[in-house]
Amino acid sequence: MNRVWVGIDVGKEHHWACVLDDEGKRLLSRRVANDEADLLALLGEVDGLGATEVVWAVDLTTVEAALLLAVLWGHGERVRYLPGKAVNRAAAGYRSEGKTDAKDARVIADQARMRQDLAELRPTDELVVELRMLTTRRADLVADRTRAVNRLRQHLTAVCPALERAADLGQRAWVVLLTRYQRPKALRSTGAARLAGVLTNAGVRASTAEHIAEAAVAAAKSQVTRLAGEDVAAGLVAGLAKEVMSLDERIKSLDADIEARFHRHRLAEVILSMPGIGFRLGAEFLAAIGDLSWFASADHLAAYAGLAPVPNDSGKRTGRLHRPQRYNRALRRVFYMSALTSIRSDPTSRAYYDKKRAEGKRAKAAIIALARRRANVLWALLRDNRTWEPNAPVTAAAA
Repeated sequence: MNRVWVGIDVGKEHHWACVLDDEGKRLLSRRVANDEADLLALLGEVDGLGATEVVWAVDLTTVEAALLLAVLWGHGERVRYLPGKAVNRAAAGYRSEGKTDAKDARVIADQARMRQDLAELRPTDELVVELRMLTTRRADLVADRTRAVNRLRQHLTAVCPALERAADLGQRAWVVLLTRYQRPKALRSTGAARLAGVLTNAGVRASTAEHIAEAAVAAAKSQVTRLAGEDVAAGLVAGLAKEVMSLDERIKSLDADIEARFHRHRLAEVILSMPGIGFRLGAEFLAAIGDLSWFASADHLAAYAGLAPVPNDSGKRTGRLHRPQRYNRALRRVFYMSALTSIRSDPTSRAYYDKKRAEGKRAKAAIIALARRRANVLWALLRDNRTWEPNAPVTAAAA
């Protein structure tokens, strides 16, 4: 027997493995527990088939597959990746309409047997894995903060709509104020001077404290009517304000961890040299790409980020392009946000953006065009391991 293909339908508690030979004949199909002993037993069974070459294929690369991939790489196995969406589409061409783990595993193995274009997975640097975990957690905390702020605003409206309109919850000082004062009557009786003193003692700059105190008292003076449920709403506002402050501290702590680990990466200096990219976007970039060696060219990197349009031809309709459906949204966000920032901080980026706007592109399309160009430049810098310089000549690969 020359080669066998092993398809793994990845699950949280159990996987399903299916082994096919050169002709697509099923040699093995069974459920495998997501623990090291059973995975090693599966490896032994596959080795026992006597194949000269074994190719493994999985449909997930998330944490559910972490132990599986570590075991396979630890034993020198080759692993290919077939996205779950591709598995679902391919399954429609196989017998039976039912969906089972066994069928999915067989589809994965058969597609790996027939297709030569599947990406081969490689072990990821532990530092990148840590950055991926930390940036994911930070995104969760930011989402939690956004939800808490939205709830806070809703309950503050139930106390004093004018105060809700005046409050800029992007400023820490307003959040500090709302942990202590929520009701219009309490704000009026305290007065702007005392409120400013409370904020100053909490670490707010004096000028900022005075401005916020005056705005809060002015809003409170515009309403003397007590709303139904004010006491409960005020308590909820205070609790949510404290929650927002706690989330801010946790995000700040995570940022410190992310920055420390990011600066330990060998490519950190090159990435930070690009205008518009700080340590957070840099960490998200590393977490998204894993290893630059996976990308054979700048075009490959841009396609993975969804910045390279794909043809949408049909019949007489030709030459039309659209954004691909399969791309890494986290990587696209990195390039988009960095392009948006560079417009304000880098004259070269601003000139390119203005050029695209002059050509008739809308603002978003011009930013995408800039992001595409920046993907080319960043890939070339990482390939050559050199930092960005404003007046450096652009190579063919970065043009």
